[in-house]
Amino acid sequence: MAKSDYIMFDWAAKQLLRQKSNFVVLEGFLTTLLGETIRIKHILESEGNKEDAIDKFNRVDMLAENSRGELVIIEVQNNRELNYFHRMLYGTSKVITEYISGGEPYDHVKKVYSVNIVYFDLGQGNDYVYHGYTEFRGIHTNDVLKLSVNQQKQFIHKEVGKLFPEYYVIRVDEFDRKAITPLDEWISFLKTGDIPEDAKAGGLAEARERLRRDRLSKEEQRTYDAHLEALRYQRSVIQTGLFEGHEKGLEEGIGIGIEKGIGIGIEKGRKEGREEGREEGRTKELEKNVLTAYQNNLSIEQIQAFSSLTQEHILEILKRNKLL
Repeated sequence: MAKSDYIMFDWAAKQLLRQKSNFVVLEGFLTTLLGETIRIKHILESEGNKEDAIDKFNRVDMLAENSRGELVIIEVQNNRELNYFHRMLYGTSKVITEYISGGEPYDHVKKVYSVNIVYFDLGQGNDYVYHGYTEFRGIHTNDVLKLSVNQQKQFIHKEVGKLFPEYYVIRVDEFDRKAITPLDEWISFLKTGDIPEDAKAGGLAEARERLRRDRLSKEEQRTYDAHLEALRYQRSVIQTGLFEGHEKGLEEGIGIGIEKGIGIGIEKGRKEGREEGREEGRTKELEKNVLTAYQNNLSIEQIQAFSSLTQEHILEILKRNKLL
């Protein structure tokens, strides 16, 4: 089967994998990634009520609760976001507070795993999978702080850090090798959309059958095609904005630079002017792209994804241009 005949994982996470009959696919992926058997109890909704006008909604692609009562956040991000690490931190913090009721004791705080599948170069590093966790280590003795005997009985874990959120970052585009391990097989699927017949990783055999495009209803196919078109549009906007912003910024920067160069040196002025001009050009083009995207019926969340702007900034642009 051609790779285009399989559904992209990000759309599947928002649609197909929420169905209980397809939990086996998600369970296979999480078990392979986390290195321990994961069983999904149910899929939850994460959209906290805003306490005031400047508070943020917390929408994630998928939020699952496993059989141990732990929460698993799955985010798939296609477009570059400079503040993505902060978004990861906010997401886990918000989920923790959403799922503890007022007056409940602190031992009801749930363990959270944040799984982030990104299709851009996030951070700097040589690996394609990173694992982040909290560790309490003695400054003088270098020993790891452990839970007391009674705490270990109550909370199962031995180390204090195990009670805190854990983060996984899968940098899909950095994977450039032959799939050897089960985790490699999963990442290869995330990158290529192809599942070889000899793939042995848990969940992939089920994904080969359940994530086929020809299994979708006509309505689901229309929704999926609209999703692909939105992705193509977002990438086009980004590429166009970068190119036009660079060209316009360079042109304006030269003029500004020459003017600033009087009295302090033409060369220095050109350099400073180019930088200011590029920045001004990028800002204008980004605002233009936001307006175009909104007029083409992209949601605020979709615009936020490709622009890396806050919702407040996007709304400000729309109001300033009388679109709201």
